[in-house]
Amino acid sequence: MIDTTQYGPWAVIAGGSEGVGSAFADELAAAGINLVLIARKPGPLDETAAKVRSHGVEVRTLSLDLLAADAVDQIRAATDDVEVGLLIFNAGANSYGHEFVTGDLDGFRGVIDLNITRQLELSHHFGARMKDRGRGGIILLGSLAGYMGSEHQSIYAASKAFSRVFAESLWLELEPHGVHVVELVLGVTRTPAMVRAGLNFDVPGMIVQEPEDAAREGLEHLTDGPVWVAGGNYVAAQKRAGFPRDRLVKGAAEMMRKLLNR
Repeated sequence: MIDTTQYGPWAVIAGGSEGVGSAFADELAAAGINLVLIARKPGPLDETAAKVRSHGVEVRTLSLDLLAADAVDQIRAATDDVEVGLLIFNAGANSYGHEFVTGDLDGFRGVIDLNITRQLELSHHFGARMKDRGRGGIILLGSLAGYMGSEHQSIYAASKAFSRVFAESLWLELEPHGVHVVELVLGVTRTPAMVRAGLNFDVPGMIVQEPEDAAREGLEHLTDGPVWVAGGNYVAAQKRAGFPRDRLVKGAAEMMRKLLNR
């Protein structure tokens, strides 16, 4: 059961239109928590909003590119009149994948702004209010990619490593004030974005998690911060954090090529 007195009456989900974000929205709405859903594409956003309104909760939508210069100002304007007890930052993505030295620096900066800068800004804004109230929760979506360097997604992987260390620090600072923080680390998840990317989910030995299971697991373990590795990937995360780095990094790269049918 989701503790609505701890995490309600409103939750903000950045990246709340499809996949894991939509699954979070459905779980929270079923528990009676009102929602502010933020996503770039208005179509899927409106579809998710209509679906979760059937639970009888109030839902606000904000069709917004988080890379817009005034993104945080727009989010504040949409939420300043409500009490937000839960922030879920599910918006991080590899928005520009490319070999680093031949890539476009502005593209890489976009990955950093999406995965790091906006995450920091929203955690700062909502976390301060939660601390003052003495309750609340923050879920930052992490990735197994953040445990290891990877070709063509070096900046994304590095941003996810940053997210994990940031979550651990934020957890330390907010725990004494009744605010729960967890980075929910996902492995391969059957989201629409991963389907569109052409991932091969049938690679032998590959652990694949469904979005609904990922969201449910994240909410169940909100008090088990600072990091919770979801979908049976705990051993994989331990291995990726080990040594020797050269062998581990190359081995993971070979698996990723299979996943991407390269």
